[in-house]
Amino acid sequence: MKFMQLVLTNDGSHTVYLPELNESYHSMHGAVTESKHIFIKSGLNACKLTSLNIFEMGFGTGLNALLTWLECRKQGMKIYYRTIENNPLGNDVIKRLNYGQVLGLSRGDKSVFRYMHDAPWDEDIEVDKHFVLSKNHGNLYDYNLHGKIDLVYFDAFSPDRQPDIWKYEIFERLFRAMNAGAILTTYCTKGKVRRTLEAAGFKTETLPGAPGKREMMRAMKASSPGSE
Repeated sequence: MKFMQLVLTNDGSHTVYLPELNESYHSMHGAVTESKHIFIKSGLNACKLTSLNIFEMGFGTGLNALLTWLECRKQGMKIYYRTIENNPLGNDVIKRLNYGQVLGLSRGDKSVFRYMHDAPWDEDIEVDKHFVLSKNHGNLYDYNLHGKIDLVYFDAFSPDRQPDIWKYEIFERLFRAMNAGAILTTYCTKGKVRRTLEAAGFKTETLPGAPGKREMMRAMKASSPGSE
């Protein structure tokens, strides 16, 4: 991306805005609020598992990974967290992100967030004994979705801005890589996206959205495509 701006959202937390796309990484109604609602409450906490393999589409600011680690520690979960990012943020942006302050984190917890960003790419890094992070630099088309996934955070830019990421081929690959009963959560509720998810084999449902948005979508792998 040529140019990006760090801006405050309505809950006081930062997001990154890209003028060339007229797109932000999070909702302007509240970055932390949105991520907690869509990915923690409607995703992680809905899985009802104590050990999870999570895949995130778009590492971005690292907010979803941070919130997941905090919840993992709170609930005593064990998590293997994989994420892919084609355009990692620069250090000048990362060091200014205010999530530590907004979430009231201790100095030690803030250092963990920094460690997540500083960790090398394309390696498994043990953040602590309960949380392993694997950041992968590249695009989803070329990424090997190895292993079985329990939860997908689908946090790509909107279909209008990044249409290739919302295609059937992507969702079908994710479906095949997921365990039965696995969940995919996303902020997007467009009819075309819902139909594409269902064509790939998912069962979808709309849920109340985060502030500023009426709905969000959650999808579940219940069976193999064409088996019903």
